[in-house]
Amino acid sequence: MAEHLEKETALIEAVLYLEADFLDETAISRISGLSRDVVKAALENLGLRYSREESGLELSHVGGGVMISPKREYWDNLKTQYGKRKEAQISRAAMETLSIIAYSQPITRSEIEAIRGVSADNMIRLLLEKELIRETGKKDVPGKPSQYGTTREFLKLFRLNSIADLPKLSESELDRFELEGQD
Repeated sequence: MAEHLEKETALIEAVLYLEADFLDETAISRISGLSRDVVKAALENLGLRYSREESGLELSHVGGGVMISPKREYWDNLKTQYGKRKEAQISRAAMETLSIIAYSQPITRSEIEAIRGVSADNMIRLLLEKELIRETGKKDVPGKPSQYGTTREFLKLFRLNSIADLPKLSESELDRFELEGQD
């Protein structure tokens, strides 16, 4: 760690500790009064500090933002006491619908139903309530159906920096997400 950035790194750590949500470098810079270059260097210092074995914390990157969180390896021990209720409330059907939306977005309700083979109204309503998906626009076809995509809450819940960080699907899994009659 660069000695001349110890106080700046400590300040950034305090900012991240006090914030309950992910912050991007611009927000951290504004809150701390430090330049973005100093913020970037301080975040690198924190990443190095937290990567040590004796640290129970890590920097989590989600949707272009960063926050301090427990290391994933300790989460099983902590989730009973500190876990989000939101995680426990997602049923298998909701997870299936959410995964279809995540991998196929933007996607309409009827396209989701064609893949799942059952009505998706209740699951879409539930996922909208939990703010895991949102309406992203209207499809340019007759009836102009709503299209859905995932939200920043989705990224936070699954600790992803972006949709590109979703696990890659195998060929057989990819086939499941294709609509009948499409190549």
